[in-house]
Amino acid sequence: MTLFLQASLIIFVFVTLLWIWSVFIKNVSIIDIFWGFGFVLVNAFYVFNSGELNTRKILLLVLVSIWGLRLAFYLAWRNIGKGEDFRYQEFRKNYGPKRYWWFSFFQTFLLQGILIMIVSLPLLGVQSSMTKGDLNLLDYIGIVVWLIGFAFEAGGDFQLARFKSNTANKGKVLNTGFWKYTRHPNYFGDSAVWWAYAIFSIAAGSYWQIIGSVIMTLLIIKISGVALLEKTLNTTKPEYEEYVQKTSSFLPWFPKK
Repeated sequence: MTLFLQASLIIFVFVTLLWIWSVFIKNVSIIDIFWGFGFVLVNAFYVFNSGELNTRKILLLVLVSIWGLRLAFYLAWRNIGKGEDFRYQEFRKNYGPKRYWWFSFFQTFLLQGILIMIVSLPLLGVQSSMTKGDLNLLDYIGIVVWLIGFAFEAGGDFQLARFKSNTANKGKVLNTGFWKYTRHPNYFGDSAVWWAYAIFSIAAGSYWQIIGSVIMTLLIIKISGVALLEKTLNTTKPEYEEYVQKTSSFLPWFPKK
């Protein structure tokens, strides 16, 4: 519990500093870039403050760092210089600029900090485990699940970025590559990566901490990911309805004829 509280304090300091910066630049979107990096920060703190290093801890340090830094750099490349995300612009409009500057701290920055701590519980489960840390069958299953998830997430992001870079594709729907088998390969991949961390937690003898992976999946499917994006795409892309009829929503599967 001490590790969790100490890590929570670190995240609180970071999100507060980011919030202050966002007030000056009038752009709340910077919190999105911190999302992936926040998990790297928390996990690294757990690794180096939870006793002797072992194989599983080092493995998780590498995997979480690759996943989180890739996501942070990708979102930085995608967002910097593009202005505030439409979601935050809508919030700013609804709450009013005179109120949103302080309201955004609780609604966005503090909330994301809390979510980082809850979702990262499987990482705490591994790093605080008293087991020896030698890899077992579950760990190797976790590695396979992580590789699949990372391929879908990073590959889906790359394919989408390349698709959008071609102006001829404006208003069209990407339905090739990973996007042929799921309408949201990046979200599926993200969820799979977190279930890999849950598997590592179980392999380390920590069970209840997998609630973090459950919450991450619910956030992706029901709140901030799939549901929100589907609502937007249905109104902005005429071809999307046909794409929906042919392509699996989340779990990858062969397209319908």
